[in-house]
Amino acid sequence: MANDVLSGAGVHHIALMSSDFEASLAFYKGLGMKETLRWGSPERRIAMLDIGNGSHIELFSNGGDEYCECGKYAHLALSVDDVDAAYERALSLGAKPLTPPKSVPLDSVPTKTTIRIAFVHGPSGEQLEFFKML
Repeated sequence: MANDVLSGAGVHHIALMSSDFEASLAFYKGLGMKETLRWGSPERRIAMLDIGNGSHIELFSNGGDEYCECGKYAHLALSVDDVDAAYERALSLGAKPLTPPKSVPLDSVPTKTTIRIAFVHGPSGEQLEFFKML
């Protein structure tokens, strides 16, 4: 569905402050994301990773365990064809399990919908959801 106010609107990227830049970079590359740009200094590295559909994760080094004054996201949901396979792949790359794959019928309108979801914690403690509309 197109945005009638902001022409061409869509998600370009979500910024993630990593506590271990190299571990996070390896994790997301292990999930098949492609590094498209990298810049910064040795003290503050930044990489842009294409998720697979043109939207990106902008990965920052030196994130630590504290949260940015601008807040934090609750989770990043990645749309996938196979939630179970994505969950297992993330675990094989060192993610910590949070919610194993499950199907959830929603009492939604205008139509009833069922989704399949799973959650993991990534290398910097970030919460990732693998998501599919059934």
